[in-house]
Amino acid sequence: MNIEIHSLGARLDSFNYQEAQDALLAIIEKGSNAILDMTACNYVSSTGLRVLLSSKKMAEAKGLQLYLVGFSDEVRDIMEVTGFDNFFESFATVDECLKALTI
Repeated sequence: MNIEIHSLGARLDSFNYQEAQDALLAIIEKGSNAILDMTACNYVSSTGLRVLLSSKKMAEAKGLQLYLVGFSDEVRDIMEVTGFDNFFESFATVDECLKALTI
């Protein structure tokens, strides 16, 4: 299984969504599963949520997966309130995710 990791900065919002979207699309276009490391991220706007959802749909259309890693308390709250935590497989750390995927 090919897996690539992209790390976010402190925010995923209308000011920087394009960078994250482009990075995830590049990973998916290569035929790799994507791990989005959100450890440093403490805010996700509605624009950021759209990036996550559209990236997941693009991955699934190619038979791939998008995994989310390292929710801060603030991001976990956003994911739970919006119900997005039900759409994504998430892990506490990149190592935990990689270990789960190699079993």
